Amino acid sequence: MNDPKRALPDLASSELRPVKLAHVVLRVAELARSRAWYLAVLQARVAFENEMLCFLSYDDEHHRIGLIARPDLGREADANTGLEHIAFTYGSLAALLANHRRLAALGIVPYWCINHGPTISMYYRDPDGHRLELQHDVFETAAEVDAFFAGGAYAENFMGVVFDPADLAARFEAGEPLASLTARPGLPVGKGPWDMFVP
Repeated sequence: MNDPKRALPDLASSELRPVKLAHVVLRVAELARSRAWYLAVLQARVAFENEMLCFLSYDDEHHRIGLIARPDLGREADANTGLEHIAFTYGSLAALLANHRRLAALGIVPYWCINHGPTISMYYRDPDGHRLELQHDVFETAAEVDAFFAGGAYAENFMGVVFDPADLAARFEAGEPLASLTARPGLPVGKGPWDMFVP
């Protein structure tokens, strides 16, 4: 059963700013070498890792540094080590969706929208091609994200599931419960995690 209908923040009167810089993700040549370096330098802990990526945290954020060694660097711009993306967190799903609407009105649209599980994320490219992730944290604490990682769902699908932001906004405004809106669905039949990736 849906909650009462609700509205996204008023674009004319609301400042839709992120509440924090969430994390930076780097493309690295040797994952194990970079993992060891960042663990030592930042006195960090591993939040999640597999053979292609490692999330590190040194505070109450679920990850501050992401390291990724992609097996298929399909674009020339991605053929080198360096910055993968910078992520900014919005204080609510409503703010993230309203900001999407605001940016779309300016002709700025995401190239990739994905429910990672711990976050609902929209990825944009700046005029020079740098990637920015604008996200909403699904869980309230890092401990809840750790439990999600430990539950095995992220190991099975470390990428997430793509979504349509206009559809998500319509469901939000119709009053669909937040838990339903943010729950990560299963992968489509016959698809794997990398099928959800948009470079």
